[in-house]
Amino acid sequence: MEIPFAENYKIKMVEPIYRSTREQRVRWIAEANYNLFNLRSEQVFIDLLTDSGTGAMSDRQWAAIMTGDESYAGSSSYYHLKETIRSIFGFEYFLPTHQGRAAENVLFSALVKEGDLVPGNSHFDTTKGHIEYRKAKAIDCTVDEAFDTESKFPFKGNVDLAKLEEVLKLQPEKNIPAIIITITCNTSGGQPVSMDNMKAVKQLADKYGVPVIYDSARFAENAWFIQQKEEGFAGKTIREIVSEMFSYADAMTMSSKKDGAVNIGGFIAMKDVSWYEKASTFNIMYEGFVTYGGMAGRDMNALAVGLNEVTTNDFLDTRIKQVHYLGDQLIEYGIPVQHPIGGHAVFVDAKKFFPHVPKEEFVAQTLAIILYLEAGVRGVEVGTLLADRDPETRDNRYPKLEFLRLAIPRRTYTNNHMDVVAAGLKNIYDIRDEIRTGLRIRKEAPIMRHFTVQLDKV
Repeated sequence: MEIPFAENYKIKMVEPIYRSTREQRVRWIAEANYNLFNLRSEQVFIDLLTDSGTGAMSDRQWAAIMTGDESYAGSSSYYHLKETIRSIFGFEYFLPTHQGRAAENVLFSALVKEGDLVPGNSHFDTTKGHIEYRKAKAIDCTVDEAFDTESKFPFKGNVDLAKLEEVLKLQPEKNIPAIIITITCNTSGGQPVSMDNMKAVKQLADKYGVPVIYDSARFAENAWFIQQKEEGFAGKTIREIVSEMFSYADAMTMSSKKDGAVNIGGFIAMKDVSWYEKASTFNIMYEGFVTYGGMAGRDMNALAVGLNEVTTNDFLDTRIKQVHYLGDQLIEYGIPVQHPIGGHAVFVDAKKFFPHVPKEEFVAQTLAIILYLEAGVRGVEVGTLLADRDPETRDNRYPKLEFLRLAIPRRTYTNNHMDVVAAGLKNIYDIRDEIRTGLRIRKEAPIMRHFTVQLDKV
């Protein structure tokens, strides 16, 4: 018989998790104002809120932590990380930050101003938040296939070149400081961007004199999909694919808490020394000196090791196949999800799951709350709450896609845990027609409300 697939690691240490009762969860979620971010970690059995900073580091990463250089200036850990970034991504200049949104804050402070247009493929919440906070506008140029959850199109993270060029033609009437490509594209379901699309975007950007920035939190997963699905790349290594991917970018931001396989950290890397010099001022203001920038030396050491580990098929095959293990179970149960399954999470189509819940009552958040009550599983809404309000009209924005995202931490859970998640969703799906009301907002912040919103049941 064929030898089955197995993880390429063995477990050296475990962390106990508490198995709560439904009665406890009913009380806890009410006390949390029906906001899953407000739950204490010990109130969650399986935590799929995010894959950001929640993974397990390797023994080699922990060993690297012990040799971290904590010098304020000129740390050897900084130069170790600098060389790792240069060798993998090809960028000569880099600034460490404490996480991805900090990298956005620093770089956008140097580049984005009021009235700017920033096109890209479905900007994620912090990216859009940083753009709109500066009174600029994020414009979604994602391909239409991304919004059809049943389509099997393999690269739903792609930028629609016609949509993009319509925006670029607005120059010089509107200033466009950069095009931002998110790899993989989280908002559209952890969907990859093809190499052909990256190359075409760069050619179009060069035609109009606009730089290209990659939001690179899950760059290695994107490279894996190119290797597996795009013609001409099956025989190439992940490192070779990553090298070509970033040859079509002028700069990158990175949340190292995803495909850096560390619990904290981020960075900006770029080709242009003038960008580096301008961003350095903001990095010193917001983060720290240019050779630590919000990161301890030990964390820079762990990140350098992590970047080398994740750019291998040993790591990526194990990581992505676990995501697909959960996705395939949900598909077998008839549960509507974004097809094909992405790299870091399974995205459940909440509109199709709960067709009777009005869109004004936050369908995906409603599903997330019921899943927590059913199985102690914490996911996250990627829908109307996250889409926030229009900054001018203050009306709710209703996105085309309303998802419950189940983001799977790296090297953290077993497939038995995935079985619990799948069973919990199936139980809810079996009684889906009984669910006809959702939630309403009691209190919200003016921007990025989903983190702190307070809700009531309708």
